[in-house]
Amino acid sequence: MKVLIIEDELELAQDITGYLTSQDYLCELAVNYNEAIDKIAAYTYDCILLDLMIPFGDGLQVLEILKSGKRADGVIIISAKNALDDKIKGLQLGADDYLAKPFHLSELSARIYSVIRRKQFDNSNTITHDELTVDMLSKTVMAGTNLVPLTKKEFDLLLLFLGNKNKVISKNALAEHLSGDIADMFDNHDFVYAHVKNLKKKLSEAGCENYLKTIYGTGYKWEG
Repeated sequence: MKVLIIEDELELAQDITGYLTSQDYLCELAVNYNEAIDKIAAYTYDCILLDLMIPFGDGLQVLEILKSGKRADGVIIISAKNALDDKIKGLQLGADDYLAKPFHLSELSARIYSVIRRKQFDNSNTITHDELTVDMLSKTVMAGTNLVPLTKKEFDLLLLFLGNKNKVISKNALAEHLSGDIADMFDNHDFVYAHVKNLKKKLSEAGCENYLKTIYGTGYKWEG
């Protein structure tokens, strides 16, 4: 799962990045308003951590831009501003949660997980699709009674497909999801093809039907 951290306190941002990376999140950082706008214009995220007080602009302006574009990214406001008006305004604008500084990183991780689960998987810890069962807490995948031994990236890909059933996901979007904002540095998308091929192979070997379809020249789609 991919997270954008919009935070100008570098020590805090680095602490958040280190902790969330250890929890298998792919993290990107924006330290001011302009960087934040560039990031959200170019990429999509499973969750955005948004500080309200950032250089060159207002965090609430970032939130307004996100919501005016009807973006599906989850948003958690993280701010030292404890004023009730700011919290209410942020939630009214469409933020999914609010966490006041200082906070425990474990609580932040739990809030992120809750937002992603609520937005993508109807607030469930378990995702089922016919014979396929995904346990998001233990990060295990079963096809019937057979364990599907997925790598972290394969697991992330599966969640992306399941969260976007019957939608075509482009190779560019998959490259971005797998590698973040360094995706543009790759000359081709062979690594995307390799991860998708391995995912399909492991699902098939475990007895799963072929739900993952190749849309030639475009990308892939999970049908069902």
